[in-house]
Amino acid sequence: MTLSPDDLHSDLLKALNSADRASLEPLFSDCRMRSGEIIYQPGDNVEYCYFPLGPAMCSYFVELEDGTAVETILVGREGALGGIVSSGNLPAYARATVLHEGRFLRIPVRELEAIKRRTPVIDHLFARYADCMMAQVFQSIACNAVHTIEQRAAKWLSAAVDRIGRNDVTMTQEQLASMMGIGRSYASRVLQRFKRDGLVRTRRGGIEVLDRDGLRERACACNDQVTAHFQRVLADVYPQDA
Repeated sequence: MTLSPDDLHSDLLKALNSADRASLEPLFSDCRMRSGEIIYQPGDNVEYCYFPLGPAMCSYFVELEDGTAVETILVGREGALGGIVSSGNLPAYARATVLHEGRFLRIPVRELEAIKRRTPVIDHLFARYADCMMAQVFQSIACNAVHTIEQRAAKWLSAAVDRIGRNDVTMTQEQLASMMGIGRSYASRVLQRFKRDGLVRTRRGGIEVLDRDGLRERACACNDQVTAHFQRVLADVYPQDA
């Protein structure tokens, strides 16, 4: 497929020059995924790599022995899922789920591997993204260990609105609680405090951020640290507040 500038809402792919990006275009197919759709389950062979476009957003969840699924990192237009961090057709470790519906570009992993071998610039770009993705994983581990539920909720909502490019996040309180690995009552209390202070407004199936700056003040600095690493390794790829 041929991608026009209006179609290309992937910050990661925009980091390529036009010639290298053109070499990938014939290998892409376009698809749309709904919120809640599962891309990979643990153990699935990863046959395709997906690039979220525009407001499309996914998350990796690690499933624990009691059935709890805890979110590890978000992936939006700055990144990709599958066949990027590892090489070859390997089984998935975590569950990849669509959080915010939208368009994706899909490329077979075997085709991606072949073009990475032929084109060092593309291989190098995705290797740098893999480094940034690991930085997100490391930061998520540290954040979950030491920061409060309120800080983590504010961090997550801030990251979500930056990725989707608008203030309305399609998510229930139950989903937010599951994302953070906490009980629904804890998530509800945090959201009530945010609502009381004019930071968010909730509706059926969604959370609207009313005050981005105020929400960031409640958040930990983890998003800022990940953003800084993206800037050093992949300048201007990590989503910023428009």
